[in-house]
Amino acid sequence: MNTWLYLTAEGRAEPSINWPCCLWSSTGQRQLMPLNQAAQALTGQTVDLLLPMEMCSWVRSDPWPSRRQPGAQAIAFAVEDQLSDALEKLHLSIGARDREGRYPVMVIARERFAAVLELLAESGVGVRSVFVDADVLPGAKAVVVRWFDRWLLGGGMPARVAVSDDGLTSLKPALPLDIQWIDERHDAVDVDQCLTLRHSQAINLLQGTFAPRGKRLPWHFGGLALLMLLLLTWGASAARIHFIEGETRRLYSQNEQRFKALYPDQSRIVDLATQLKVLQSQTAEPEKTRIAGLVDLVEQVIGASHVEVRRIEFRAGDGWKVQLTANSFAELEQLRERGRQQGVPVRLDSASKERNRVQATLAVEDHT
Repeated sequence: MNTWLYLTAEGRAEPSINWPCCLWSSTGQRQLMPLNQAAQALTGQTVDLLLPMEMCSWVRSDPWPSRRQPGAQAIAFAVEDQLSDALEKLHLSIGARDREGRYPVMVIARERFAAVLELLAESGVGVRSVFVDADVLPGAKAVVVRWFDRWLLGGGMPARVAVSDDGLTSLKPALPLDIQWIDERHDAVDVDQCLTLRHSQAINLLQGTFAPRGKRLPWHFGGLALLMLLLLTWGASAARIHFIEGETRRLYSQNEQRFKALYPDQSRIVDLATQLKVLQSQTAEPEKTRIAGLVDLVEQVIGASHVEVRRIEFRAGDGWKVQLTANSFAELEQLRERGRQQGVPVRLDSASKERNRVQATLAVEDHT
């Protein structure tokens, strides 16, 4: 059993070194103390952090149309209408796809989460993972657990909630008949083990910008590595310059020969790059290739979908940009999948939901 540190819901309003905590060592013994005492007891140990559900919210996406793992941005767009705040103010952590094809998402205010991690770092507490109490309830069966004077709902239930006694009373009519009840007042040890062993599908909040970085080398190893790098750079600079100059001459000679083979009527070469640019600008072949690419995109990908094209534009180097309106994010995912099958690489550049429609921009790279 790992060492767990639980920040109780009691101290969430004003996070400080006096935050009431619960600490479980490898022996599984519960120790209640403020954060500053817990930090002293840990003496630099790394812990698994457990947050109260009251600090977070939990949502699920609609059933995902494709079996391929979607990107975090696509999931964020898909659940945006369920969130009470702007995406840039929130930290979204995505879980594994469930049996219904949906993706669960644990949501917490970005500034609040950063403040908690900073408080722990300042207290000398290392964090290897971060989970939420209502999300670690085990098993595929719906579970209600009384823990730290409130009720947690989770497990196989399509919800992750913490409620008071009165809140549970109002929710009882909607709960499944076969729901499992666990109460710490009867057996606190079993409840602690139930939560701190962690369910395999629980969502670790250390994702995205909060994902752990690799350990830094001690300063003397870092200084030695830097010195070696400088010596290698200095020692190799002369050889590199000599090599680049030789390669430049060789490549120029090859390009000159290829130019003469392609344009035998150009007997005099003054400026190879300028002459080649002028000759290439006189042909319409790149434009034909781009138009053919657009035709493939419209006929094979967009034409087979129920979307409304609002604008199409081309930018050199970026390729085609198609602004369209779709009925759902699932329809956009199907369109992207169809493009992949047809050999037309379509990328979702941006998307936002307005009322019952989804405004999106698709990008197709320019390969000419």
